[in-house]
Amino acid sequence: MQTVVSTPIELLDASEELSKMIRSSDIYHHYVEARRNMLEDEEAKRLIEAFNHHKVKFDEVQRFGKYHPDYSEVTKTLRIAKREMDLHESVSTYKRAERDLEKLLTEVSEVLATSVSPNIKVPSNNPYFDNSSCSGGCGSGGSCSC
Repeated sequence: MQTVVSTPIELLDASEELSKMIRSSDIYHHYVEARRNMLEDEEAKRLIEAFNHHKVKFDEVQRFGKYHPDYSEVTKTLRIAKREMDLHESVSTYKRAERDLEKLLTEVSEVLATSVSPNIKVPSNNPYFDNSSCSGGCGSGGSCSC
């Protein structure tokens, strides 16, 4: 049954109801559990902290690019720290749950946008796998047909 919303307050109430539905979904509960597990995992904390430490060093070296004497070593160390962090079970589980929740939110946004107008594009932050967003935007030769 389709609900007709005629006032801004009714629209806000309906959006609050949609938000409650999302927060009661299995996808959201899995995300919350995965996040809690990652934040409570001491090894994950250590790996995230190490990655952040190496990222700060990389940002300092990045200003000079490949001309910095430590560029190759710092870049390599950062990649290794990121790989170790990403491969840790609680971190990878969290990242998968985060992507699943983001996908759900993107799909809901697309349904809302296209129900208003088929010309509205919803960015998904993933230009390689998003079939319905305006990849590149107007003036960049993107696929938004403007």
